[in-house]
Amino acid sequence: MYKNKITQALLLGAGLTVSATSFTATAVEVPAGTKLAPVQELVRGNGTEVASLDPHKVEGVPEAHVLRDLMEGLVIQDAVGNTIPGVAESWSTDDNQTFTFKIRKDAKWSNGDPVTAYDFEYSFKRAVDPNTASPYAWYIEKTQMKGAKDIIAAKKPVEELGVKAVDAQTLVVETEVPLPYFVKMMAHTTMYPVHKATAEKFGDAWTKPENFVSNGAYQLTDWVVNEKIVLSRNENYWDNKDTAIDKVTFLPIENQNAEMNRFLSGEINITYEVPNEQFRRLKKEYPQNVVVSPNLCTYYYGFNTQKAPFDDARVRKALSYSIDRDIVSNAIWGQGQTPAYALTHSGITGFTPDAPEYAGMTQKQRVEKAKELLTEAGFGKGNPLDFTLLYNTSENHKKTAVAIQSMWKKSLGNFVNVTLENQEWKTYLDNSKQGNFDVRRAGWCADYNEASSFLAIAKTDNGSNDQKYSSAIFDKAMNDAVNLAKTEAERNGYYAIAEAQLAKDMPIAPIFQYVQPRLVATNVGGYPDKNPQDNIYTKDMFIIAE
Repeated sequence: MYKNKITQALLLGAGLTVSATSFTATAVEVPAGTKLAPVQELVRGNGTEVASLDPHKVEGVPEAHVLRDLMEGLVIQDAVGNTIPGVAESWSTDDNQTFTFKIRKDAKWSNGDPVTAYDFEYSFKRAVDPNTASPYAWYIEKTQMKGAKDIIAAKKPVEELGVKAVDAQTLVVETEVPLPYFVKMMAHTTMYPVHKATAEKFGDAWTKPENFVSNGAYQLTDWVVNEKIVLSRNENYWDNKDTAIDKVTFLPIENQNAEMNRFLSGEINITYEVPNEQFRRLKKEYPQNVVVSPNLCTYYYGFNTQKAPFDDARVRKALSYSIDRDIVSNAIWGQGQTPAYALTHSGITGFTPDAPEYAGMTQKQRVEKAKELLTEAGFGKGNPLDFTLLYNTSENHKKTAVAIQSMWKKSLGNFVNVTLENQEWKTYLDNSKQGNFDVRRAGWCADYNEASSFLAIAKTDNGSNDQKYSSAIFDKAMNDAVNLAKTEAERNGYYAIAEAQLAKDMPIAPIFQYVQPRLVATNVGGYPDKNPQDNIYTKDMFIIAE
């Protein structure tokens, strides 16, 4: 038994078998002498309108922020990213291939029904069911859960998924191969349970406030599209007694300057982002409010590899090489971001990809090489490369797109002609999925702290591979990392092969590694500024009396 959550997290991260795990989840930690405000209400900026609040039908960060408050999986994270108990009070495995989770007896849905192992069995099967059409079904396949791959491909019935509720408090999950970081993966929103009776009775309408049944610290009380989502305390939540905040409101504000102004006027407690051009001023004038956290996310531009001329690696490389990542990171954003030359974030525990050749070139050398490649591909004066760069509505993304458009025009001259197009979040997601783009802005945040969380999205059959990239060498390296590697070092060797292939084929142009700057009100306690995945749980925060 590992009573210390940090010890347990280190063992799991090191790829060691944990025979049994049991420890107490951390409640809200209010410093001694802190006086709580009589009104415990929080207002958070959330970037954009959510696409859905069904955990099996979402794929974005804005949705995840809300769902972490509404739903709870088998495990969750603490303020620094350690895996700790959620609905499962303990778990055990002897071989990293069969995992037994013990469901806490006091876990309840917001309607008073008990949360049981049967809810998780139903929900995992619902997420992989082709009829659900989950954009993140691939994630369960990535957990190596038995049968997931064939079920998603409609080759096997959902009943063959390797998950079984032995009784109300015991859930057993089997994987195809040993996976030492399996438990970490259970904190993801795709692994959240849904209330079976409600989902089956109301269909897609189950997410309406009047129908919504949650098992997290909060329940949905109001949802006005493009205006607000309001959550209130779930009095039936197992740890409700240790929850401080009674109400949390999420505002879908796409304009960062408008969000900043509402924060400065006292309407918002935590912003979603900070306007790039205002960051230095805010840091100087409001140092007590500017909080910059680590964030395991990579910002990149993706190429539609199924559409000419982006089916030509020379074209993709040319556009990637001619992006000055230092300027984007330090001048356009300038909040602590660092240039990226690989998909995998350098902050991922235990793996640092080798730098590709172009990373060691000067920007002048990269541009010269880009011109050579475009010339070889048949482009130049009189025959420019005409294409559209798609990005989702956001002032920060717009400024980045304008800057890179300018770089391409200045450095490549008559070789390229770029048109910018912005779309609101839902439309952007749909068009990305359907391949209706030439080049698109994108970002990827780690679903768990392991290199495969990034690299998986470039596999041929991955549901989030919107670039439609396909490489037998890359796929083999990723499959071998799971099926053949016996140690972390061996896994990393395969990951290095995969990253090298990405640099060779360039289906994406990595641009920078994120940090997460926000404006946080001084009366907000418990803000998790050290969580590397930006996993925020409102239940762990509190409002301080001023």
